[in-house]
Amino acid sequence: MIVAVSLLWLPLFNLPLLRRMLEVNAQSASGQAMLSIAALAVLVVAIHVLVLGLVGIHRLLRPVIALLTLIAALAAHFIDAYGVMLDPSMLRNVLATHPAEASELLTARLAFDVVLKGLVPAAILLFWPIRPLPWQRALLERAALLLGTLVLIVVTVWAAYQPLSSLMRNQRELRYLITPVNVLWSGGVALSAQGQQALTPRIPIGLDAIPGDSWEKRQRPLVVVMVVGETARAANWGLNPGARDTTPQLRRLPVINFSQVESCGTNTEVSLPCMFAPVGRRDYDERRIRSQESLLHVLQRAGVQVHWLDNQSGCKGVCDGLPSEFVKDRTPGGCPSAGCLDDRLLDGLSDRLAQAKGTQFWVLHMLGNHGPSYFRRYPEAFEHFRPACREDDLHRCSVEAVINAYDNALRFTDHVLSRAIESLASLSDRVDSALLYVSDHGESLGEKGLFLHGIPYRIAPVEQVRVPMVWWLSPGLDASIGSPAGCTEQALRRGSGQPLTHDHLFHSLLGLLDVRTALREPGLDLLAGCRSGGSSR
Repeated sequence: MIVAVSLLWLPLFNLPLLRRMLEVNAQSASGQAMLSIAALAVLVVAIHVLVLGLVGIHRLLRPVIALLTLIAALAAHFIDAYGVMLDPSMLRNVLATHPAEASELLTARLAFDVVLKGLVPAAILLFWPIRPLPWQRALLERAALLLGTLVLIVVTVWAAYQPLSSLMRNQRELRYLITPVNVLWSGGVALSAQGQQALTPRIPIGLDAIPGDSWEKRQRPLVVVMVVGETARAANWGLNPGARDTTPQLRRLPVINFSQVESCGTNTEVSLPCMFAPVGRRDYDERRIRSQESLLHVLQRAGVQVHWLDNQSGCKGVCDGLPSEFVKDRTPGGCPSAGCLDDRLLDGLSDRLAQAKGTQFWVLHMLGNHGPSYFRRYPEAFEHFRPACREDDLHRCSVEAVINAYDNALRFTDHVLSRAIESLASLSDRVDSALLYVSDHGESLGEKGLFLHGIPYRIAPVEQVRVPMVWWLSPGLDASIGSPAGCTEQALRRGSGQPLTHDHLFHSLLGLLDVRTALREPGLDLLAGCRSGGSSR
């Protein structure tokens, strides 16, 4: 049964892996290509034989096989439908998914795949009769199976060493397509990391953070609003060259657009903590980022009043222990099953501005363009591009319709940002302010057969890592932060056409709020040229 099931899993759940191998070897000699594909197929079967041989003991065998077959059917559906890879970061996304997000993925195609490839085989295997053996003979046969499988692996690797070694060097991510062992491995890594993080208090950073000289001279409150976008990609951002008009309202406002910004990750679980960390993608260390405090903790330590308002799945540890709330919790009557629209982030914004005191930093975390149900992210009045896909299952729509729905959601983001800027501008005679919008990661919309996001960063397409970024500054901001008149805008405009990354955010926001700490790296502060470098209070 173990061998038969492992052979069955190869065509049922691992065809995406074999197809990817064909693409990788398209330029190779046909003999070598076929050898590497055949060797990989043998290794996939052998790996699953080892897994089942080690955990499928006595009465556990059939339940384990049935459960893994169901899990594999789910995993294979998403790999095949959206082109995702089930690495640990993707499994963290799965673990963090809330019911509203999950419900949008429950399509008829998913049900068909789970029933046909999961439930039916699992039911047959669960009740398939197995002849019991005396324990001594059973142990001997199991040992022979495992030993024979190990020998097969060694022989296969030896016979196809050259193409396989090249594959392991250049296509390491392919291991996350081996189903269902990918779920077991990545899930174990993700759960272990979550458990360790939950048991370990965050390491304080920026203990030397203090307010700069401008704080004593400031005559009016200073409010910096950071809007964290969700799944907005630069290729469709209307302010960027070549994109269609998805930002008609921002185009009429004095904003500074950045057209060459790359994200720290390809999913929220990675990008959000990284955006608020002192060391981001340039020297990426996930464990370090997740174990330390964030920019918000540093700002609060210096005296900035911080607040996180969320319309999505939480701050991913960025705001732990700090003032935060969800839009749905403060919305009378709650939100629809698809979630509150992002304009609810602005409820009470003008009142909060009118009552603001001191130096404040507010983060608004949008639902944005979270897929696959882009049509649920905007009111019907914003359906400018037609036909727009109005299906949860993107494969039931043309790529053109999917892009239309996505772009309509961007137009609603444009509307929300414009309203926020108008609120800030209306009180600019009483409150000095700035608004920064930047998306956490991008999105694939059918390019190379990929949809959604989450491809491992090393091989991620540009659509998933290039994101929009926009700044707006109130007229009195320079005086409030101790900068020469016009310097802040000039510095941002100089940087707007340069290649930037999320790494610049931490240091530029420290500079904007004039918080002095050794953590700030002037080379990554877009406003460094507007600072005199004088002593701190």
